[in-house]
Amino acid sequence: MGRMSGPYVIRGSVSLPEAELLWRFSRSSGPGGQHVNTSDSQVELRFDLAATNALPEVWKERALERLAGRLVGGVVTVRASEHRSQWRNREAAAVRLAALLAEASAPPPKPRRPTKIPRGINERRLREKKQRADTKRGRTGRDWH
Repeated sequence: MGRMSGPYVIRGSVSLPEAELLWRFSRSSGPGGQHVNTSDSQVELRFDLAATNALPEVWKERALERLAGRLVGGVVTVRASEHRSQWRNREAAAVRLAALLAEASAPPPKPRRPTKIPRGINERRLREKKQRADTKRGRTGRDWH
């Protein structure tokens, strides 16, 4: 059916090495007809994150820390079974794994520097608040007969 559309780029010049990807195929669950009982269209893609040398060391440490709940023995697993074709499921699993690793190895966001609220804005807020309170206080029915 042709070559896969890899290499799957994680970020920059770093991509998933084809040699380190472990594929497993099984029958998908759900509806499908006669074809579904004979084809192994569900794809399980495994990548040994702990043992790989494809990622820079800093990225690897970050990914291992952030994906700790998903890892089983340092291996991250992604499943795809939404398509009826094994080929499209392979593509979906590989893209999903690359996106997962890109997100997990991304640098942490810059810390937020708290800013001081300008005095004029604060004074305007308090003035408007006082006006609103006066408006509401004027609505009380004490003087009505």
